[in-house]
Amino acid sequence: MKDIKICTIGLGYVGLPLAVEFAKKLPVIGFDINRGRIDDLNEGHDATLEVADDNLKSVLVTEIGNWSRDRGLYLTDQLDEIRDCNYYIVTVPTPIDKYKRPDLSPLIKASGTVGKVLKPGDIVIYESTVYPGATEEDCVPILEEASGLKFNVDFFCGFSPERINPGDKEHTFLTIKKVTSGSTPEVAKKVDDLYNLVVKNGTHRASSIKVAEAAKVIENSQRDLNIAFVNELAKIFNIMGIDTLEVLEAAGSKWNFLPFRPGLVGGHCIGVDPYYLTHKAQEIGYHPEVILAGRRINDSMGNYVAGEVVKLMIKKGHTIAKSKVLVLGITFKENCPDIRNSRVIDVIHELEEFGCDVDVYDPWAGPAEVQAEYGVELIRNETFNSKKTNYDAVVLAVAHHQFQTMDLHQFGNGNCVLYDVKGIAKDADGRL
Repeated sequence: MKDIKICTIGLGYVGLPLAVEFAKKLPVIGFDINRGRIDDLNEGHDATLEVADDNLKSVLVTEIGNWSRDRGLYLTDQLDEIRDCNYYIVTVPTPIDKYKRPDLSPLIKASGTVGKVLKPGDIVIYESTVYPGATEEDCVPILEEASGLKFNVDFFCGFSPERINPGDKEHTFLTIKKVTSGSTPEVAKKVDDLYNLVVKNGTHRASSIKVAEAAKVIENSQRDLNIAFVNELAKIFNIMGIDTLEVLEAAGSKWNFLPFRPGLVGGHCIGVDPYYLTHKAQEIGYHPEVILAGRRINDSMGNYVAGEVVKLMIKKGHTIAKSKVLVLGITFKENCPDIRNSRVIDVIHELEEFGCDVDVYDPWAGPAEVQAEYGVELIRNETFNSKKTNYDAVVLAVAHHQFQTMDLHQFGNGNCVLYDVKGIAKDADGRL
C-alpha cells in the first residue's frame, strides 16, 4: 500500500472527512472546483463543521509533494496537480431536479475531470449515491472517452457508498462499517483493503458494484418509508384528537417497535435517494407504488404544517393576512449548518401564500447561503437577540439545542400560537 496516492474529488460533507482520515496514513490530494472552499480549508476551518479545525490543521501541507512521512493533505483546484494520483475517490453531490428526476451532472462532470488525468492501472472509486448501474452505465463511458483507455483493461472502478450523517459525531467516516465493491474481484480486494486502512468497524465487501449501489439507495428509502408511516399516523391521530407522541411512546414499550418520529424529511439523502431508485425502476418498466406513496406523504408535510398553524391562529381569533409568524430553524436537521433540500422552506412558502409576514431565524445556517439557495433573508443573531416583535405564531421547525432551552413564549403577544414540529415543547398549541 506504500505506493498509493489518493485524490478525493469534492471536498464537502463527504469528501473532506474522508480525505483527512486517509491523509493520516497516506499522501492525499483534495480537489474541488470551488476556489473559495479551498482557501477556507487552507486557513484551517471547515464551514460544514464536519471536521474540527485542529484535526484539519494536523494533516494540511501547503506544497504539493511536501508530505510528512509519506502522509498529509494537499488541497487544490488545479487539474495538473492530481495527475500523479492512482486512486481517485469521487464524492460529489447527486441531487434531483425540480421535476424530482436524478441530476447526474455533477457526477458526469467529475468523471470527465478524472478521465483527463486517468492512467493505466488507476482505480476510480465512486461514493456518490446513485441508482444501481449508474457507475458502469453512466460514468465508465465518460472515463473511457476522456482518457482513451479501456475499462477493466487499462483502468478499474469501485463503489463504496458514503454514509455521512451531517452533524452526527458518533457515526462518522471512521466509526461506520463501510460497504465496498470493485469492477473485478482483484480490484474489489484492493478497494476493500484501502478502506480497511482507516475505518475502525471494518467493511462489507459486496459481490458487485450494482449490489453496493442498490444497498445504499435502499438504506435511505427504508428510512423515508418509516417516517412517512408515522407522518400519516400523525395526520390521523390529529383528526382523532390523540397525541401522536404519546401513542408512539406507548407502542415503543414493545421490544421490536421502531422508534421513528413524524417530521419534515429533507437533506441530501432521505428526501432525495428514493427518487434515484424509482427513476431506475420506471426506466426498466416497473412502476413503484410503496416508495412513491411514502415520498408523496413526506413531500406534503410542509404544507400540512403551515395549514395546521393557520387553523390554530384562526381559532385564537387572528386575522391571517399580514399576521406575524416566526419560524425557528431552516437547516434540514438540528445542530448542523446543512441547508440542502430543507423542507422548512415549504412551511415558509405556504405561510406566505396564506398572506403571513414570515421571519426566519437560525443560529446555525449561513445567511448568505440561505439567501442564495432559498431567497430568504435570515434574522441576524444580533438583531434576534434584541428583537421585540410580538408574533402571532411561532413555528419550532428545527430542534437546535439553542431552541430547546429557550422560552418560546417570549416572542408572543399573549395570544400567540406555538406550533412544535419536533415534539420538544410540552406547552405547544399544536405539534406533529
